[in-house]
Amino acid sequence: PKPSSAASDVYKRQGQRYCQTAIDAGYNVEIDVWVYDDIFWTGHARPQYRVDEDFFLKEEVWCHAKDIEALKRLLDLGAHCFFHQNDPVTLTSKGYMWTYPTQPLTEKSICVKPEVQLIALKHSAGVCSDHIQKYEEFR
Repeated sequence: PKPSSAASDVYKRQGQRYCQTAIDAGYNVEIDVWVYDDIFWTGHARPQYRVDEDFFLKEEVWCHAKDIEALKRLLDLGAHCFFHQNDPVTLTSKGYMWTYPTQPLTEKSICVKPEVQLIALKHSAGVCSDHIQKYEEFR
């Protein structure tokens, strides 16, 4: 099945409760995940919000591991996750292609920041955007 749109920065900066609000509205969420002092945290530029491990197992949550320890622990949990450092494309643990802006898309691609590119999105699996309401066809 086609995944819903993954909402980006707006949701991941707000922590678990705000992400749950987006999920309840019918969206998937992409969150940045860190491990600090052996505890899971979310936050864009640094660990900010503690998160229950069970939250990462929700079907609607896409975990962007921000460090290798977070990636290892997320994989051990069975969470849908990925890790990248400005790679053109990275493969998620469920086989989707997390695709950096302006890169070619496939039916397995999640188009990151579609608002900065003029690409036909109809053949991608979903989008990740700070302006997710513009892409309602992916819900």
